[in-house]
Amino acid sequence: MKTRTIRQVVWVRAPPNAVYDVLMTSRGHTGFTGAPSRISGRVGGRFMAWDGYIHGTNLELTRGRKIVQSWRPTEETWPPGHDSTVRFALAPLRGGTRIRFTHSGVPVEHAGHLAQGWKDHYWTPLKRYLEG
Repeated sequence: MKTRTIRQVVWVRAPPNAVYDVLMTSRGHTGFTGAPSRISGRVGGRFMAWDGYIHGTNLELTRGRKIVQSWRPTEETWPPGHDSTVRFALAPLRGGTRIRFTHSGVPVEHAGHLAQGWKDHYWTPLKRYLEG
């Protein structure tokens, strides 16, 4: 299976701990996406977002700095048993947070719509939610 890596850099006008907490709590994630989520805050814990469309496991967590998760959507065309990896590297920058985002192991046929999906369904509503 051929895979791609999606790389995006986003700046949010909120401190790193606030960005981390919104991404890594059920209440925060549900708040900015508008879709039900259940997110464990511990390494090895499971998460579900977008009302079950996305699920996976927390691999590495450092509050305010780093989130690494195995990640899989519930699409029929997603290869069975295949997990991709998402990484959020958070750093304070100019009165906010720079997010260096990497989504690796993405099957090539999903790379285009997922790259746009991160922009439309994560970064835009995340900024709106945190920046008011």
